[in-house]
Amino acid sequence: MKRLNMGLLAVAFVLSLFAGRLVQLQTIESGKYTEQAMRQRLQTFKLPAVRGDITDAQGHPLAMTVEARAIYADPSLIKAGKRQEIVNALASTLGLNPATLMKKISKPDTRFVYLAHGVRPDQARLITSWNYLGIGTLPEYRREYPNDSLAASVIGFVNDTGKGAAGLESSMDDVLAGQPGWQRVEISLEGQHIPMGEEQRRPPVPGHGVRLTLQRDLQFKAQEAIEQQVRATRADSGSVIVMDPRTGKLLAMASAPGFDPNRYAESDRALWGSPLVQEAYEPGSTGKVVTAAAVMEHGGVTPRTPYTVPDKIKKYDVVFHDSHPHAPERLTFGGVLAKSSNVGTIMASESINSQRLYQTLREFGFGHKTGLPLPGETPGLLKPPHQWSGTDRYPIAFGQTVSVNAVQMASVYATIANGGVRVAPTLVEGTVGENGKFTPAPAPERRQVISAQTARQISDMLEGATTNEGTAPKAQIKGYRVAGKTGTAEIVNPRCGCYDGGGYTASFAGFAPADDPRLVVQVVLQDPKRGSHYGGDAAAPVFKDVMSFALQSEKIPPTGSRAPTTEIYARN
Repeated sequence: MKRLNMGLLAVAFVLSLFAGRLVQLQTIESGKYTEQAMRQRLQTFKLPAVRGDITDAQGHPLAMTVEARAIYADPSLIKAGKRQEIVNALASTLGLNPATLMKKISKPDTRFVYLAHGVRPDQARLITSWNYLGIGTLPEYRREYPNDSLAASVIGFVNDTGKGAAGLESSMDDVLAGQPGWQRVEISLEGQHIPMGEEQRRPPVPGHGVRLTLQRDLQFKAQEAIEQQVRATRADSGSVIVMDPRTGKLLAMASAPGFDPNRYAESDRALWGSPLVQEAYEPGSTGKVVTAAAVMEHGGVTPRTPYTVPDKIKKYDVVFHDSHPHAPERLTFGGVLAKSSNVGTIMASESINSQRLYQTLREFGFGHKTGLPLPGETPGLLKPPHQWSGTDRYPIAFGQTVSVNAVQMASVYATIANGGVRVAPTLVEGTVGENGKFTPAPAPERRQVISAQTARQISDMLEGATTNEGTAPKAQIKGYRVAGKTGTAEIVNPRCGCYDGGGYTASFAGFAPADDPRLVVQVVLQDPKRGSHYGGDAAAPVFKDVMSFALQSEKIPPTGSRAPTTEIYARN
């Protein structure tokens, strides 16, 4: 009996311990353990925002957001013996690295890990149909570029984490991306959403769309033309810009070689940039129009000012040459520009001092950025006069020893075409909100750089360059008056820091109709190796091709006026 009582006491004691612990769990510490259990069941999922579209001026999509899926894993539910089967299936379907997948789904004490983003819905449905425990999908979005490589150097791309990584996708990421939301739900041990369980949610905020000034069809033509010419001439690269000189709007910005932003990872990283603003080059003779503006505005030079021009001239210990040997010629200043004489330009430039030449270059946009919303823009190179050597002013006068990006140089010709008024280049027309409301971008800066009279005289002189006696007869367009200028600049050889063996930059910039300018087209080819490297041969035909298309697509008729007679040779 005594032993029975002792046993009952022991049982009672043990039961009292359990009861005490039960009371402690259900009353004193119930909140603590309820909170821990809830934390184990709750999972937070990111709700991605819809990224705004990038469109051309007519609303055609250049970059758009489409429905996609994210693939995720709950490693705590995946049995060790099933891992290899899952890895084999997912790696082959999604093109993922098997070793990386295995590492992700084998993480200890982990209930959620992303395996892939931007998966097409049909692929996600296939994966879901396999019913692998611990593998699931979540809705998200994927960026697509419906025109493949069209304007890729301007648009850029979104990387696999959903961030803009190049071009406008990068520089305007804050506008396009929006604000992601989140959702917190209860998940059972089997990985299922618990109905009627705890749920919290913050909805995402969609990004804004961006409407550009580019025109898709014109962009396509410009890109096709420069790609063909880069291949034909075996040039390192090339670019075409089409611009409205009255508004500063960039209607086409094409470069070659390019890449497909839908498959950016398969391309050379060096092609991901925006060469039209990132790459600086010496403009050569296309830069002579700035010298012409300076000497005509401030040096008393007129289109008929006569010069006796030899084929070379010595300044201090340096001899400067024209592109071709020739006997001394009696040229007007209009003839100097039409024949693109380096020597004649040097002679005319001596009517002004170095500070005036520098200041005019600055006023035309040399040495400072255009302000376009593209990453990595270079301001080019333009040193102040106190840093010039004794002979620097002479090559600067004919477009060497200074550098610009392609948009800067196109803007110079737009300024001449627009009666001497510089309108800052514009790429973004405005933004589009969630409700479709369009908000225009601020109006570009406008500034009178030279007088309308000087601009008109330079325009008339530039028509001389496209005559049969000028350097660019291949730029002529039947029925239209065309003004323009060739450029053939030596490229600095990085091995010696000299011009020997560096190749050439061939360019042509011009506008039409010359007496009522509506469009500016500039073409640049870097180091063409097949055929002629002169701008009148390599670049002018591309100008003609693109300008002819642009005039037709914009429905710009010929003015019907007669071109002025350019006096190339001075009267004795």
